[in-house]
Formats: sequence, structure tokens, C-alpha cells
Amino acid sequence: MNIRFVTDPLVTTAGAVRPALLLAKEFSKKGWNVAIVTTRCNESIREWLLKDKITVRAVGPEYSLMRSFPTLDAWARCLIKHKIVEDRGDFDVVVNTSSCIVARSRSYYAQGLMTRALDEMLREMPAHYSVFYRLVRKEAKKLETKLVRWFRELSELFVANSESCASMYRNWGIPVDNVINPPLDCSKFKPIANKPNGDYVLTNMGVYGKEGKLTVIKTVADKGVRVKVFGDLSSATGALTKHPNVRCLGKVSDAELVSLYSNALFVLFAFSHEPFGYIPVESMACGTPVLTFSREGPLETVVDGMTGWLAGDDRELISLATRLWKNGYDGRMRINCRERALAFDTRKVFADWLRILSLT
Repeated sequence: MNIRFVTDPLVTTAGAVRPALLLAKEFSKKGWNVAIVTTRCNESIREWLLKDKITVRAVGPEYSLMRSFPTLDAWARCLIKHKIVEDRGDFDVVVNTSSCIVARSRSYYAQGLMTRALDEMLREMPAHYSVFYRLVRKEAKKLETKLVRWFRELSELFVANSESCASMYRNWGIPVDNVINPPLDCSKFKPIANKPNGDYVLTNMGVYGKEGKLTVIKTVADKGVRVKVFGDLSSATGALTKHPNVRCLGKVSDAELVSLYSNALFVLFAFSHEPFGYIPVESMACGTPVLTFSREGPLETVVDGMTGWLAGDDRELISLATRLWKNGYDGRMRINCRERALAFDTRKVFADWLRILSLT
């Protein structure tokens, strides 16, 4: 049997491309012939996939006009001139997980609306980006609506990555057939510290507040909480990078991230927009509870009082972070976290996909 995955630019193995990569490896283990079509692919990722006999074909330009935001660049290009992959060849199953490539498929995997994300990131954007987006916002939404409807028409099934995400598409009049959460390799993301240090709070900066609001992180640090920040720090200011209670780590390897998760007191996930959110699930898989907002994807993954805490707004989030830093919490929560994360393990999610695709 042959299966093809269609993905966003493979310049990372995290985020929206991760479901396709993990599922592709599972299909390869089962003896399927697996191929991936994308717009761009880093050579290191191509070699990593070839170890599992997964081939990659890049159909987009080798350069990006927005080098720091390759997926946004590919999406914008697709709005203006659709990148279409019509030829299914001898593939028995095609799963499209991309917001940048139009393809006829057995299933389209919807992971969020780009204009919705940009809307919620506006306050954190630099002024020149914000002004430009406001000028093109109305037209961009029209074009994205047309694009998403095309994804729907060319796919037998339309599957969302969370109930929150599904509601976004349904509000646009797009029928959603099923919801399957993204998979996580829980054999990689697991507790590695018998006695966690617990002498810092871990958070992610993200891109212009998408995964981490600068103002919230700084205010928490102002309250005396020691914070370690990982991820893309391009939007971080000196007020954060030079803060005495903040240590900015930048991008880290998966092994380093597992250690950071495992030893943190808790993970602060102060997002602006998150249809699903890998960070809370990764943290719980490493046995560390999560403090986040009671909305969108994290509302579906974090169990309030059991695997973390859900705040209604910035003020409550900051208040909870300060209280937890001073008073701690019941250590049994770490056991709950690991048990909760196993619901998102790759093997379980793979079984869900086999069922949805009628391959069992």
C-alpha cells in the first residue's frame, strides 16, 4: 500500500508538520510505501526521513521572501497563486495536512486559520507588520475562505485537530467530519528527573505572542518568579532578555527540552492563539503541570486542578503563577500529567487515523 502526506515547509519537525511526520513513520513501520510532498525541505530532515524509507518531493521555490516565517510565506503565495498537486499517481491514500498546497486527498487535516492567528497576534506584532496586515486583512480573509473551501471540496474527509479548531471552520460554513488530536511521541517526551529541581518556571516565547505573551512573561518575572524562556526570541525585547529573573535559552534540542520540562516547577503557556498547542501536552508527558488559559486548544488538553490550572485572563494567570511559585502544589499532579499525556501518544492517534481512513 502507498500513502502520501502533503505538508507545510519542512524547515522544522515541530508544529503543524509534526503530525504528518510522526504518522508517516508509523505507516512506514507497518510496511507501507510512504512519500511526502511539501514546498521546501531541509536536507537534514530529508535524511532523517530517508532512514525510515520515507521520500520527500519539494514543489515550491527554494527561497522565501519572509525568511523568518517560511510557512506564512508559503501560505501567502498559495493565496495568490495556488500550488496544486493533482496527480495522485499510484498512491492509495493521500492525507493533506498543509495550509500551503492544494491536493485531492482522502482527508484534509485542518490545523487552524492563518488570518485568525494573525488577528490574535496583532497586539504583539511590530507596528510595521501590524499596519500592513490591517491593510490587507479583509482581502486575505476572502482569499483564505476560498482556499479552505477548496481544501474541503477536494477532500473526502475534513478532520480538525481539536474541537476548538473545528468550531473555527464551522463558523466559516465549512463542514467538519471528525476531530483527531495531533500525536506526540511519549517515548521521547517523558519524565527524566526523579526529583525535579523545581527552581524555575518554563515558558515559550513563540512568534509575536502566539505561544507566549511578552507582557505576561515579564510581569510574572517582575513578581519575583524565576523564568526560563525557550523558542524563537526574535520578538523578545531588552526588557525581557536583560531581566534579572529571566534566562533566555533560545532554540533547544528535543533532549534539552525534555530536561527543561522535567525539572520545571510548572510550565507557563500564555498564548495569544492556539487551536491545539503541543507545549502543554509535551510538558504533561514529562510529568510537569501547565498554567494556561481556559480557552482554545489548551482548554481541551489541560485538566484544571488535575494536570494544571486554567486562568480566565492575563491578571488571573499572573496571580496564579505568583501563588504557585510561592506555595507549590501537590506533587501527585505530576503522575496525573503523565497519564493524561498518554491519551495523545502516537500509537493511539495512529489507530484513530487507521479507523477514520477505513484502513483497519
